[in-house]
Amino acid sequence: MSSLTAIFGNSEDKSEDSEKLLNLYWNRAELKKEFAGMRDEQYRLRDRIKEQEGATARLQQKLDHLEDLLIDPDWVYNVVVFYQLRGLALRCERKVERFAEQLKQQREQKQHSKVMQRWNEAREAEAKELNHLLFETHNSIQMLEDQLQSERRRLSNMSGLMKLFRKRSLTKLLDQLADQIDSVQQEELALNAQLDEIRGRVPPDNEGLDVSAKRSINLMIFAFVQQIVANFRDIQLAAMAKESSEKSVGAINFGTRHECAELLDRIADRIAAMDDKNDFAEQLQKRARMMSERVKFREEADAVPIASSLGPLILIDGNGVIKEKDVNVLSDN
Repeated sequence: MSSLTAIFGNSEDKSEDSEKLLNLYWNRAELKKEFAGMRDEQYRLRDRIKEQEGATARLQQKLDHLEDLLIDPDWVYNVVVFYQLRGLALRCERKVERFAEQLKQQREQKQHSKVMQRWNEAREAEAKELNHLLFETHNSIQMLEDQLQSERRRLSNMSGLMKLFRKRSLTKLLDQLADQIDSVQQEELALNAQLDEIRGRVPPDNEGLDVSAKRSINLMIFAFVQQIVANFRDIQLAAMAKESSEKSVGAINFGTRHECAELLDRIADRIAAMDDKNDFAEQLQKRARMMSERVKFREEADAVPIASSLGPLILIDGNGVIKEKDVNVLSDN
């Protein structure tokens, strides 16, 4: 027997060897999978490094270009004007962003307040009705308990002969009263549970604005943008600020040192006037109403009007006189 084992081997040993080979196979497959993943990650990181190197090179080119412009006496003042104009454009953009966000929050809060008011009124109406039912139920329990006590005293005060004849009917009445009390108490518990459910309800979430509200907000934003452009009075300066926000430094020549100095003064005056101009609510409402009569929408679900329908720039002076200028704040950005 031992000689046969030596020749053919043990079946248990063969099973263990097969299991080891199988484990080695799966481990090798997992290693190959992990290696492939690491290789893909290496390629991805290399691509990112190349992208970053390209971005760094482009940034260095911009810095070198800006340094050359600042070194050049004919361009140094142009650079200052360029970034002042870009800063003016950025100031206007942030002003519009703040106005839009505040307006949106106000409308959402107003709408949510109405929703919450209706929700609270409905909840209070349900609670009031339940409290009324609880009051009636409590009175019913009190009356039944008083009747039960009265019948018990009546039974206990009866003489022996009377008690003998009336005991069965009175006992049945007492049982009925006890059952009624128990039933009404169960109703009271159910009503209290409903009242707790009403008090513990979670308020509705803010569902957002509908298309009509969004259109109204967008019209107010466009009216506000028109207000900013109108307050420039110098449309050329507004166009220059827009151009500076779209082009790179050195792409625009603003003229001589003297001309650049004049532009800087105009920019400073515009910034000061823009910061002081806060009493324009009436003009804003009037401009928005006029725009609402002109605007058109491609689809009923659209909240942003067709650019061409926003029409010309509406100018309103301090006396309420209205003029129009061929500037479209949406299509012309």
